[in-house]
Amino acid sequence: MKRETLELDAIDWAILDVLQHDASLPVHAIGERVGLSTNPCWRRIRRMEEAGIIEKRVALLDPSAVGLGTLVYVAITTTRHDPEWLASFSEGIEAIDEVVECHRMAGSIDYMLTVRVRDIADYDRIYHRLIAAIPGLNDVTASFSMERVKHTTALPRPS
Repeated sequence: MKRETLELDAIDWAILDVLQHDASLPVHAIGERVGLSTNPCWRRIRRMEEAGIIEKRVALLDPSAVGLGTLVYVAITTTRHDPEWLASFSEGIEAIDEVVECHRMAGSIDYMLTVRVRDIADYDRIYHRLIAAIPGLNDVTASFSMERVKHTTALPRPS
């Protein structure tokens, strides 16, 4: 099913800005912040949900507060790129909850993973699961984040 493409106006962007900073607000509070009454605001939100602009509303957790304070970026290269290998790779990645993101890359790295773990020893456990679950990995290189300088989940309005 193809979703409609929406042209977003300034009010839509204002609604998205409010939701990206606090999706728990009731619709009437969102409407007040963007200059709409409740029903028109609700209709705009619903329209953006149906169009897939708003994927879902979630609670964002503090990784350190839940014991997952170590952030690891894992660069993977492989010599295999066939559909069977890709299916096996995808299944292996999906089975590891600590992998919170996986991107297929352009350039010298084939895949980049973002992994959330307790500490380096916990990452080592994940590394062993990864290499056991996924055949054909050529190189697996981990980089550990020392400090989060900036983090946001809010997308900017395109210029």
